[in-house]
Amino acid sequence: MKSILFKKYQKEALPLLKEKFGYKNNLAVPKIEKVSVNIGINARSSESNYADNVEDLLAKITGQKPIKTKAKKAISAFKIRQGLVVGVKTTLRGQRMYDFLDKLVLVALPRIRDFRGLDVKSVDGQGNLNLGIKEHNVFPEIKSDEVERIYGLEISITTSAKTCEAGLELFKALGFPFKK
Repeated sequence: MKSILFKKYQKEALPLLKEKFGYKNNLAVPKIEKVSVNIGINARSSESNYADNVEDLLAKITGQKPIKTKAKKAISAFKIRQGLVVGVKTTLRGQRMYDFLDKLVLVALPRIRDFRGLDVKSVDGQGNLNLGIKEHNVFPEIKSDEVERIYGLEISITTSAKTCEAGLELFKALGFPFKK
């Protein structure tokens, strides 16, 4: 089953971007390549299963098993030793990516308290969108009575766009809610 955003890309965004930027064929039109979701872990946490809990949480949200990221070098000021687990991440592509983006745009972002839209400055010079979510419980898989701690998520949406303008138009055509 194709996701809503994928259908919208094929029916609306593709012809719009092709006309606006003068692309000669469909393969030249920018598209979303991957989505990376990351949760940073407090390395000094005293709980033994803290990283496993965060890993299970990210697996629920994305529908894919995440990997633990480890510190490459020791930083004494942050009390981090080399090899210590400092985060959990997953990279989504294909159907899972579009399913996650549907959930993000249509469900999670509107549920954020005092949400007024994404900032245009969140799109970088290569047309990629980076955003942070302060509370993980805006996703529908998370039951509010099961929440013990609030985790923040970092989401990077990578596109094949070459410029900021092309990336921004792609996201607007797909229905991402930007500030007016």
